[in-house]
Amino acid sequence: MKHVRHFTPSLFLSLVHICLVQANYAPYFFDNGARSTNGNMALLSLSEDTPVGTHVYTLNGTDPEGDPVTYDLTYEAGSRRYFSVDKNLGNVTLIEELDREKEDEIEVIVSISDGLSTVSEKVRILVMDANDESPEFINTPYIVEVPENTPSSSSIFKIEAIDKDTGSGGSITYFLQNIHTNKFTIDRHSGVLRIKTGVTLDYEKSRTHFVVVVAKDGGGKLRGDNKVFSATTTVTINVEDVQDTPPMFIGTPYYGYVYEDTLAGSEVLTVVALDGDRGKPNSIHYCIVNGSEGSFEISNTTGAISVIKSPNQLKKEVYELKVKASEVSQEGDTSEHTFAMVTIRVVDLNNHPPTFYGENGPQNRFELTMYEHPPEGEILRGLKITVNDSDQGANAKFNLRLVGPGGIFRVVPQTVLNEAQVTIIVENSAAIDYESFKVLTFKLLAIEVNTPEKFSSTADVVIRLLDTNDNVPKFSSDYYIARIPENSPGGSNVVAVTATDPDSGLWGEIKYSIYGTGADLFLIHPSTGIIYTQPWAVLDAEVNSKYNFYVKAEDTDGKYSLAEVFITVLDVNDHSPEFNENIQEKTMIIGSPVKIEAIDQDAEEPNNIVDYSIMQADPANVFDIDQSTGEIKLKSYIRSLDIIHNITNNKDCIWSLVVQAKDRGSPSFSTTAVLKIDITEETPHKGPMAAFLMQTKDNPMKALGVLAGVMGIMVLITIMISTAMFWRNKRSNKVMPVRRIIKKRQMPPSRTVRMEWLKFKRPSNAAEKFVVEEDATSLHNENSNNNIQVVPVPPAAPLPPPPPALAPRSDAPGWRVPTVSGSLTPKHVIKPPKKKSHSSTHNALVSELKMRFEKRNAAFGEPHI
Repeated sequence: MKHVRHFTPSLFLSLVHICLVQANYAPYFFDNGARSTNGNMALLSLSEDTPVGTHVYTLNGTDPEGDPVTYDLTYEAGSRRYFSVDKNLGNVTLIEELDREKEDEIEVIVSISDGLSTVSEKVRILVMDANDESPEFINTPYIVEVPENTPSSSSIFKIEAIDKDTGSGGSITYFLQNIHTNKFTIDRHSGVLRIKTGVTLDYEKSRTHFVVVVAKDGGGKLRGDNKVFSATTTVTINVEDVQDTPPMFIGTPYYGYVYEDTLAGSEVLTVVALDGDRGKPNSIHYCIVNGSEGSFEISNTTGAISVIKSPNQLKKEVYELKVKASEVSQEGDTSEHTFAMVTIRVVDLNNHPPTFYGENGPQNRFELTMYEHPPEGEILRGLKITVNDSDQGANAKFNLRLVGPGGIFRVVPQTVLNEAQVTIIVENSAAIDYESFKVLTFKLLAIEVNTPEKFSSTADVVIRLLDTNDNVPKFSSDYYIARIPENSPGGSNVVAVTATDPDSGLWGEIKYSIYGTGADLFLIHPSTGIIYTQPWAVLDAEVNSKYNFYVKAEDTDGKYSLAEVFITVLDVNDHSPEFNENIQEKTMIIGSPVKIEAIDQDAEEPNNIVDYSIMQADPANVFDIDQSTGEIKLKSYIRSLDIIHNITNNKDCIWSLVVQAKDRGSPSFSTTAVLKIDITEETPHKGPMAAFLMQTKDNPMKALGVLAGVMGIMVLITIMISTAMFWRNKRSNKVMPVRRIIKKRQMPPSRTVRMEWLKFKRPSNAAEKFVVEEDATSLHNENSNNNIQVVPVPPAAPLPPPPPALAPRSDAPGWRVPTVSGSLTPKHVIKPPKKKSHSSTHNALVSELKMRFEKRNAAFGEPHI
């Protein structure tokens, strides 16, 4: 039982396998319909411009049992492989470029297999045309021989081109380039080349024509675009000569010459004629028709014309010969002919050059003496020149010209035939200048015009010039600049001026002189031009540092020119700085400086720049001085009288300093002065009036100015009130009671109150001013010394003006004592007229005001400092 069970399944499987093998069916392709893209590739057509790599078809089939199938492509031996196939998917790809013109059908064996059975089929793929070929001309090159007498519109050649494409891409049309300039036309379909209607060919004008023919196809698709291709070729048309043109002379017109030494039988010239038909020319026969009068003959074959008489036997100067040239054909006949005129001139032999003559015969040097600058257009009558050429006709024609400095003279005539009188005319008078040229030398040249020998001759023309006074003395410069130190002694040289006059003799001698408002201190040497100071002249740069005047250079005829002289007097350090007083007393409030001032009268820097220094002080190291301004200050650690008392036992605090003022000149000068300084502290005041009086103790004229200003303001206010009341009464046509005016008028403020709203300021210039403020507590000045100076406003009331000393000139440095009290009245140093000084009247007035203010201070109970 076990054996039977094992055998039975194995036998069953074997029987099943045998049955399956016997029942296997072959695979097959699907039917390929028209324009189908899958199947067995039957009826497939491809354009030859299909790009390589394109998927062109899909092989498609099946197996009846449903087994997977594979595809393959094979080719017959020797055939080119155009396609490849994906064995599993059946995709067919183009792998070789198609060319219908080489192969328009491709045979391919396609196969399908299920692994057991394979089915193969041979199919043909049609290659469709694309317009990828250009027309090609056949039987090139094209060379055509055409007789020149070919009638117009005649066909002369047939051009043929082919195009391997089919359809419109293979059709060809012909046309010519530059159709408008061509003498030919072409049939666009047949390619027949013809001569244009109404056009003839002419061998004598153009022997060869080049015609460019274009062959163009009808166009077609190529890779999706419409393409048109064309080709060109050149047709060479050679024109053949035909005997249809008469002969022609070359080298016309003909001229010949017989000279006086020509021998009889000599050849004069040769005429040449050629057959107009150059392709097959005939020989030429020459003869003289008329005009020779038995004096000339011609060679029948060469055309050489000879004279048969001696020149002295020729009766005419000019002979006109008519010469005939005839063609001689191959048969010996003379048919076509032409004529030419030959002019033969009997001329004299050119064997004499032009020659110059003077009064005594031939001469090659002419001399003349004359003054410079003659009038333009004047003839040089001292020159007697004649020129002559003994030849005849053209041999005696020559030109004249001057060779030398151009533009000065011109010669007349310029062209001479045989003989002429030579005239030289002045053309540029300014160039005839004795100072430039003492002697002018020219070459007078005569040269033949129309002769081959160009004979010539020359003559020297020498013109000696005499001088005239035609020049004005001229300075070497339009102005001269000089500098001289102010300490130069009288008679010192300043500058030398120079003028030149190119004239000769006395006309060139120059005399110098000076004039002008600035020339009083100077002299000039009349012949050398050296300018020097007067013997008595004293120069002072502080008085006048600039001089200018004119200098004149004059010749003996009175011709002159001017130049301007500028002289600068250089400052010399000849002044020492000067203090106002050798001993000065000043009051110094602690915290405020005092100032000293010295004046240096020198005119220029650095001679007038002053530096200040403290030479001696007791005790030392208490004061500092500003080197430039002269301001003296206490050392920074001294802020009160207590510190000063600790330094010295001198309780009144009056110290003496020796100060020095030194200029910066070279050599330097200095001056010393003694300065007594009263040191005090700023003390509080009982009222504005007291403060004001304390400030004006050292300057009583300031108080006078302030009082005058206050009075002026009061008068102005009174006038304004009176004017207002007058106009009010005038409008109301009645006079208001006095009591009403008195009732409404406010009480004037007391003197003390009025002083509280007056704020006094230090003067900013020589004219002093004051300013009205509301707050009296702001009274101060920049030096904190309560030295408040008051300046009046322009007076509006009839008050006397302030003394002149209160308004010194801006160029004179004012001297002020910036202290509350002082024991000295400023006394000014006497200076040059540029600066002002106080008068004795002014000093008296100041003293009187000072005394009054001191009494007023005592009345207010203030201590006198």
